[in-house]
Amino acid sequence: MGADPVRSPYAAVRAWLDETPPDYLHTRHAQAELFFRRIGITFAVYGDSQADERLIPFDIIPRILSRTEWTKLEAGLIQRVTALNAFLSDIYGPREILKAGLIPPELVLRNPQFCLAAIERRPPHGIYTHIAGIDIVRTGADEFHVLEDNARTPSGVSYMLENREVMMRLLPELFDRHRVAPVETYADMLLGTLRSVAPPHCEGEPTVVVLTPGFHNSAYYEHSFLADKLGVDLVEGSDLFVRDDVLYMRTTEGPRRVDVVYRRVDDAFLDPLVFRPDSLLGAPGMMSAYKMGNLAIANAIGTGIADDKAIYSYMPEIVRFYTGEEPILRNVPTWRCREPESLAYVLDHLDELVVKEVDGSGGYGMLVGPHASSAERAAYAERLRADPARFIAQPTLALSTCPTLVDAGIAPRHVDLRPFVLTGRDGVQIVPGGLTRVALADGSLVVNSSQGGGTKDTWVLDD
Repeated sequence: MGADPVRSPYAAVRAWLDETPPDYLHTRHAQAELFFRRIGITFAVYGDSQADERLIPFDIIPRILSRTEWTKLEAGLIQRVTALNAFLSDIYGPREILKAGLIPPELVLRNPQFCLAAIERRPPHGIYTHIAGIDIVRTGADEFHVLEDNARTPSGVSYMLENREVMMRLLPELFDRHRVAPVETYADMLLGTLRSVAPPHCEGEPTVVVLTPGFHNSAYYEHSFLADKLGVDLVEGSDLFVRDDVLYMRTTEGPRRVDVVYRRVDDAFLDPLVFRPDSLLGAPGMMSAYKMGNLAIANAIGTGIADDKAIYSYMPEIVRFYTGEEPILRNVPTWRCREPESLAYVLDHLDELVVKEVDGSGGYGMLVGPHASSAERAAYAERLRADPARFIAQPTLALSTCPTLVDAGIAPRHVDLRPFVLTGRDGVQIVPGGLTRVALADGSLVVNSSQGGGTKDTWVLDD
């Protein structure tokens, strides 16, 4: 690994790498790829006619956090998700934060993700975001920052769990040198969270289902994986129907009442009677069951507005307003292009900034200024001038790196981290770790799987 300084949590990994032949590492890497291929852990890339299904590249060198680092992260995540839930409850109810003038009302009320059907329709137990994926980056200053909030249908947890299983199978000798906190409890925690938010009418154990758009969806593997891990039914819209404001699923033994839907379908496709009339992915009448208090939907209707990157820019104010505390985890500095002064700055510094669409995801539609050509920056500037409210900009951070196995040996590659935060009636829970995504190209800052990024197992070391 060379003579670069090694952070203390990596000391045992450094020693292991120094004594391990390169051929052994590459053999284990190939075996991991074979394992993933056999179990079918793939994802689809929309619009790519050359490759309908792909493996996400996996790196066998773990990303490691100390317990002290994790404890601070955990506290910050709990604070942030608590504030997000309070924000969603407020904007679909009394709108106190808008009355206080902390967020421009039009940014919320005219937002495409603001769901009219959710207004004054409080979900069971008042919880909106039951499963959140918060993207964390570590900077060269050795500080953690939140890069994005994913509060609608966050994905990737299946890779967190499968990555751990592969590592335990292929590199047991590395686990023997560490006390790694487990992530295997996630499925039990998720099922407990979903059952805890079931409507009050439930007698006995609530019936939970995972609703998928179907096998053509890019994350279908994860949907089926989670249903299997939870021990619940994986359903499509055609498996469901509503009668007397109650949701049922069709079974070989007759209709069975459904209490909780863990949906991996966007709002617009859940109920053709309320949203898109051409949708076949949901069930007609589902919203009537939801509004009558007979059904919990996780995540709740309307949570997508918390994914908006313009709303993200106000998260420090949101945390302070609802918790009365200073944010433990900072935002990345953000320019809102809807503001004339910010737009002028961004246009003058496009070669230094990362510019993103406020409703974008997956690394699509963004400009990485330092890596873009003059022509690309000029074309993006025209988009900014045409509709500045659609964009935010951030500095290109000096992101932290982790040792990564590449063809030439071990090299540093940029990473981020997506912990999965669960909120139920009994509070907020987080398994220690999350999904580490790694930018495999030398110098790249783009970790998204759709853009060629890979994943790592994330270890939190118990003291």
